[in-house]
Amino acid sequence: MTADRYEAPFYLRNAHLQTVLNGQGPRAWRARQILRRLRSQELLLEAADGTRLLAEFDQAQAAVSAALVVLLHGWEGSSRSSYLVTTTERLLAQGFDVLRINLRDHGASHHLNRELFNSTRSPEVASALQGFFDEHAYARRFIAGFSLGGSFALRIAADAGPQLGLDACIAVCPPIDPARAMTALNRGFFAYERYFFKQWHGSLRRKLELFPDLDDAGKLAQAKSLDDLNRLFIPGHTNYDRIEDYFAAYSLVGSRLAALALPAHLIAAQDDPIIPFDDLERIDPLQHLHIESHRHGGHCGFIENLAAASWVEKRILQILDMYQ
Repeated sequence: MTADRYEAPFYLRNAHLQTVLNGQGPRAWRARQILRRLRSQELLLEAADGTRLLAEFDQAQAAVSAALVVLLHGWEGSSRSSYLVTTTERLLAQGFDVLRINLRDHGASHHLNRELFNSTRSPEVASALQGFFDEHAYARRFIAGFSLGGSFALRIAADAGPQLGLDACIAVCPPIDPARAMTALNRGFFAYERYFFKQWHGSLRRKLELFPDLDDAGKLAQAKSLDDLNRLFIPGHTNYDRIEDYFAAYSLVGSRLAALALPAHLIAAQDDPIIPFDDLERIDPLQHLHIESHRHGGHCGFIENLAAASWVEKRILQILDMYQ
């Protein structure tokens, strides 16, 4: 196996096993050990519109690091998701400082903003990140995200990359067409739909406990599926009356990323059970967008041994080294 090509061991070629091992089992155990060792600084980042985002900042042992990597988690993940934590350790060991940002209403941040999270809110992340950069000078600035965090990273790079001084962007298994990704969740292995329903339902319930005047508790109690939550959440708590319009608003198909003016690397797995692989063909060819696909890897997994080490961490480092 080379740094730029992933070849799954024969015993790890099941897409569901890859997906589960990304955040459970040995990798989760290792992440817990890493968190005990990290001396993360908790930060409250504020966007220009007053939005507040919770983040964790880790500095490499070098007295002054010249490079920072911003990491974004996936839907219903957090700055403490296993894949973010193990990636952070690998980056710190190579001399990068790391900023792990919680998207709105993720991690322990439901109390910070009254309005609910939705997947179109990439501008507030970019604005909060600008505030961080105004106070922290780095010669090299990178952003990387997993799953929905990868979509946020690509949109931030396209919409605000030059203003933020970003040097490169990396997205691992981002949703390309959110409507088709939701269909895949509903029609695929039932455990994925149940997992995301439970996580999102719990997140909305916590939000209502903090802001009871939002007053959707009765409807929330009746929801039994992701489709039910979409019908409740999208018209009531986004700028979109129609579900399909909301999904289209953060789709990456066509020319959505045409404004990219910095290198962006999209890493995908052909056997991803959550993100339809053929959606990649619907992104317009772009000079600065480099798409690589691998036969195996599941959703954000790319696990290479029974200790659940992920090849994608090595690939991220290799890409970053190209722009140092």
